[in-house]
Amino acid sequence: MRAGQRIHVNAMLLRSVLRSSPITPIHRLVHNNRRGLAAIRSSIHRQLDYPESCSHKAFAFRSQLKDARRIVVKLGSAVVTREDYSGVALGRMASIIEQISQMQNEGKEMLMVTSGAVAFGKQKLNAEMRMSMSMRETLSPKEIQYQGSLKPEPRAAAAVGQSGLMALYDVMFSQYGVNIAQVLVTKPDFYNPDSRYNLKSTVLELIGLNIIPVVNTNDVVVPPEVDYTSTGLKYNETGQVMNIKDNDSLAAHLAAEVQADLLILMSDVDGIYTLPPGQDGARFLYSYCPSLDGNVVFGEKSGVGLGGMESKVSAASWALERGIAVVICNGTNEQAVSRIVQGKRIGTFFTDHKSLTVTVETHAVNAKKGSRRLQELSGEQRAEMIMLLAELLQNRKQQILQANARDLREAEESGLATPLLSRLSLTPDKLNSLADGLRQIAEASHTVVGRLLKKIQIADGMELHQITVPIGVLLVIFESRPDCLPQVAALAISSGNGLLLKGGKEASHTNGYLMKLVEEALSIHGASEAISLVNTREDVGELLQMEDYIDLVIPRGSSQLVREIQKQSRGIPVLGHSEGVCHVYVDENVDHAMAMRIVKDSKCDYPSACNAMETLLLHRSHLDNNLFVEICNTLKKEGVNIYSGPRLNNVLTFGPAPAKSMKTEYSSLDCAIEIVDSVDAAINHINTYGSSHTDTIITEDEKNAEKFLNGVDSACVFHNSSSRFADGYRFGLGAEVGISTARIHARGPVGVEGLLTTKWVLHGTGNTVADFNAGKLKFLHEMLPINS
Repeated sequence: MRAGQRIHVNAMLLRSVLRSSPITPIHRLVHNNRRGLAAIRSSIHRQLDYPESCSHKAFAFRSQLKDARRIVVKLGSAVVTREDYSGVALGRMASIIEQISQMQNEGKEMLMVTSGAVAFGKQKLNAEMRMSMSMRETLSPKEIQYQGSLKPEPRAAAAVGQSGLMALYDVMFSQYGVNIAQVLVTKPDFYNPDSRYNLKSTVLELIGLNIIPVVNTNDVVVPPEVDYTSTGLKYNETGQVMNIKDNDSLAAHLAAEVQADLLILMSDVDGIYTLPPGQDGARFLYSYCPSLDGNVVFGEKSGVGLGGMESKVSAASWALERGIAVVICNGTNEQAVSRIVQGKRIGTFFTDHKSLTVTVETHAVNAKKGSRRLQELSGEQRAEMIMLLAELLQNRKQQILQANARDLREAEESGLATPLLSRLSLTPDKLNSLADGLRQIAEASHTVVGRLLKKIQIADGMELHQITVPIGVLLVIFESRPDCLPQVAALAISSGNGLLLKGGKEASHTNGYLMKLVEEALSIHGASEAISLVNTREDVGELLQMEDYIDLVIPRGSSQLVREIQKQSRGIPVLGHSEGVCHVYVDENVDHAMAMRIVKDSKCDYPSACNAMETLLLHRSHLDNNLFVEICNTLKKEGVNIYSGPRLNNVLTFGPAPAKSMKTEYSSLDCAIEIVDSVDAAINHINTYGSSHTDTIITEDEKNAEKFLNGVDSACVFHNSSSRFADGYRFGLGAEVGISTARIHARGPVGVEGLLTTKWVLHGTGNTVADFNAGKLKFLHEMLPINS
């Protein structure tokens, strides 16, 4: 190697060594090549005594993993070998190596810790021994008395398998232009300072040379167990060196030595369960905080390899304390390494995010328990909590507005769009209206849960009742508008549902203070755990997989938000609307003044609302009677940008620019105008291009009105009214948890009634089906008056 090349390589090594130790200036180390190497070695020696917990923190959230630069990937024996342990899983290994190679070629620094040498060697030795036994039996059958299975000695198997395994890795990595180097270690290498220094300097130099170190324990010369606490070595006494009993702990140690950003422990397990997988009540944990989650019961270890789940958790926790993010995952999952680094929810992510007093799963469990507590309360008690929350909104106005002002200030500095700033802003009038809405909800809470809907006389001595009950636990995600929080909380309390809330980060201060008021209101009847505020998108992603706890997801926000939630939620139903493409149709027989008022209000009152008009449909006759021109002028005075639909664009010689699509939700001072020939054509257009949200007809023709109201397939259909009336408060529901365009359960503004389901209660007198089969009893199925 030429001198210039050596200096370049040493500079790369220097950057690796001094990532978190900028003690020695770079120019001094590279000024003289030999001095540079000496300084590197000295720096490594100083770093051997890494502290109990690193100065830098591990990534707190999965979304940060994309920023990981130095990554250690540990392949367990169960990943390297086939499910029946009959040989190497070539396809699986090839996929993992392809992912690691791609990341290495993209500039990340990859390291591998691999198992499989013993298993690989056993496969080869077993084949050789069977061949040998077969030959001996053929030659001297009477001399052979062989019973039991062939069990090659592990050290011999490792000696045979190690070279073959590395040769296989070398061939696979070379397909992607990646070079690797074998690094064999034993336990004493981590307890002896000189060995530890040599190991670290070698690994770091390999990284600097753009070579992937492939590390494995040297099972050929595995020493006997040694109690290192008796040796007086300071590393073990201070807890800085863990007991290296398997490749999980080896990988954790290597990650700590090289100050890796991420450690991926791959085995045949998906991650951590609260109980052994398959056992009743076992729940998978997508995230795990060692300091908070102490209720995990570990099962048996894998059929191959040395480590079990308890070993993995111990190694991962040890690495996490030293600032290394850790994910335990199933190595058989497709593209697991790549997806983990992309921040996808693969395996169990270890976090020390101690700002959370409880885990996300605990929030979900508490909400389930809280729902049952709310159901136990009377309607009067639930109403009391809502009334108290309404009072707190007015009595604590100053504190609420101070928190809101802080959010507004930070939002303005971040460049938040004006419509979103408007949604974010709270005023005294808004808080007064909010409190009034909550009082409406409280008044209706006395008879919400347990209301009798049907009473049926099944037979003599048998009476069947259908009553209202809560859905269970709701997960409501909302953007920007902090006034959603007390509204939704009041609806959940009234209907007896547990509730998990996720607000936009731009309203974090306001939401945090409002949540304290909700907890204060809940506490008067011991239900403070029924409602919780979760913090991050990662929390929402985890909750969307908890179908055992979450019963309904309600996203309130943009169409993009709703689509993302619908995509992520596979097992939990989602109630909401993806878009608000609302129409106003101005029929032929119409009062011009009324039409002008309704069109203006529908578009301009609150342009970013989901119930704002996005497309105006005009009967063709209005092109000849000036109503078209009057409406256009009125909208332009309000600052509305107008686009023409295809039919209108073909008629006008000069006019508005053509609309890109008739399915557009502008959510701003923009709208499209299209012409139709009849009410039937208007209905057809709306059912084709609308989003089943809210649509209005303006007409003096009652027959056309009825045809429109019956023919338009939307959640809300209005006659001679602004589309802006599609709102829970304006409907008299007190508030809404959202607007649904779904076809099951609830449609339109969803208030308390939409948060209820039913159950059947049968009162009998010792009846059996056999009595009916034998003709002793006959079914009556008589509907009884509910008030009887």
